[in-house]
Amino acid sequence: MSVPVLAKTKSRTGLGWAGWLSAAFIALLLVCAFFPGLIAPGNPLAVDPGSGFQAPSAEHWFGTDESGRDTFTRLVHGTGDSLVIGVAATSIGLILAIILGIGSALGPRWLDFTLSRFIEVLFALPGIVLALLLITAIGPGVVTSTIAVGLATAPGYARMIRTQTVKIARSGYVEADRALGRTPGQILRRRILPNLVVPLFVIATLGIGQGVVWASSLSYLGLGVSPPSPEWGAMMNAGRTYLTSSAWWLTFFPGLAIILTAVSTTVLSRAISAASRRA
Repeated sequence: MSVPVLAKTKSRTGLGWAGWLSAAFIALLLVCAFFPGLIAPGNPLAVDPGSGFQAPSAEHWFGTDESGRDTFTRLVHGTGDSLVIGVAATSIGLILAIILGIGSALGPRWLDFTLSRFIEVLFALPGIVLALLLITAIGPGVVTSTIAVGLATAPGYARMIRTQTVKIARSGYVEADRALGRTPGQILRRRILPNLVVPLFVIATLGIGQGVVWASSLSYLGLGVSPPSPEWGAMMNAGRTYLTSSAWWLTFFPGLAIILTAVSTTVLSRAISAASRRA
C-alpha cells in the first residue's frame, strides 16, 4: 500500500506535465538565445534575392522573406534579442515594484496611503497605453521601449508584492520576532525578504513572457527594434506588408514564437506557485 502513496505524493509536489513541458520549451529558448548557431548555423542577415518569398519547405522550414533570408534562421537568432528585452524590462519593473510594494506594506500609514494611491493611478492606465505615452514623451528606440515596458508593468507587480508582504508581516513568526524586540530591518532581512523569493521568482517568470509580448508589440508598431533586426516584433513589422498576400509565414512564425513564449512562462509560473504552496 505504500507504493501508491509515494507515487501520489510525488505527483503532488512536482510541476506537472504542463509545467515540465513549458520548462523544456523555455530551456530550448535559452539554447537559441545563447547558442543560436547550434540550431540555425546560417547568417540571419544574409540576403539571396533569387530565393525571395519561398514558401515553407524542406530547404527553408519557415520559408524566406522578400530578400531571400531564411525565416527559421532569423527566428532562432532573434530569440536572444527578444529575451534580453523581456528580461531587462522585467528587471526594471520588479526593482520599482519591490520598492513600491514593500514600502507600502511596511511603511507608516502616510507612506502606505501615498504609495497605494500612486500605484492605483498607474494601474488605472492600461500597460500598453502607459508605455505608448512614455515613448511619445521620450522617443522611440530599443532602450526607450524596454524602459517603457518595465515602468508599465511595475504597478501590477507592486500590487502582488504588497499583498505577499502584508501576508508575511502578519504571520505568527514575524509577530514573535517583534515580541522579541527585533528591529524592522532585522525582520526585513530575516523574515520578509527570504519569504518573498518564491513569489518574486514566479512574478519574474510570468513577467518575462509579458515583457516579450509588449516589447514585440511596440516593435510591430515601429516604436521599438527596427528591421532588418531578427527580433520577433521587428520580423512581424517587416512581414505585415505581405500579410494579406501569399507570404503569410513572415508574420505567422514570429507571432507563434511570441505566443508560445508567453504561454510557456505563464504555465511555468503557475506550476511553480502551485508546487510551492503544496510543499
